[in-house]
Amino acid sequence: MDNRIIADITNFIFVSDEPQKVDVIFLPGGSFPEIPEKAAKLYHDGYAPLLLPSGGVSVKSGKFNGVKSKTDIYDEEYKTDCEFYTDVLLKNGVPRDSIICEDKSGHTRDNAFLSGKVIDEEGLIIKKAMICCKSFHARRCLMLYQLAFPEAKIFVVPVDCYGITRDNWYKQEYGIDRVLGELARCGNQFVGDVKEYLKCQK
Repeated sequence: MDNRIIADITNFIFVSDEPQKVDVIFLPGGSFPEIPEKAAKLYHDGYAPLLLPSGGVSVKSGKFNGVKSKTDIYDEEYKTDCEFYTDVLLKNGVPRDSIICEDKSGHTRDNAFLSGKVIDEEGLIIKKAMICCKSFHARRCLMLYQLAFPEAKIFVVPVDCYGITRDNWYKQEYGIDRVLGELARCGNQFVGDVKEYLKCQK
């Protein structure tokens, strides 16, 4: 790719790390089973002892938005993102006592900070964590979870969803809309956070 604008946006938005041994895997809410399936594989490969799916209902629709793929396998009447992700994890062999649930959040910021509240309530100390999320959602998830867990080292192991990848997003109108929407949110949703951070550095 020789277009620097596209390359720079791609490298910023599509954060991707190699899996690492961590204390917990975070799963910000969604409707694609491929994300918790990936997290379950990471669990079975020994990368983390705990998984924390997060998500209540959509702030836009007021309900769980429905399973986006593999509806023949994941066919329950799910009330929340968390309930859906938990079912996927269980059906992929993750024991229930390795799953910590957060089912009140309605958007990504709440996913991160309410997960932090749950971790505190469980009396856990998180030094390292991984996030499993949509690949075009990776940067914003990393930024928000890093704010919620400032002392932790956080890695992102993303999953491509909606047919959007780092290699094709700019070739389709839907991909452009989603990725540039994320780029905008990574600016306008963090104005207060950046100002507060800089204030604390003085």
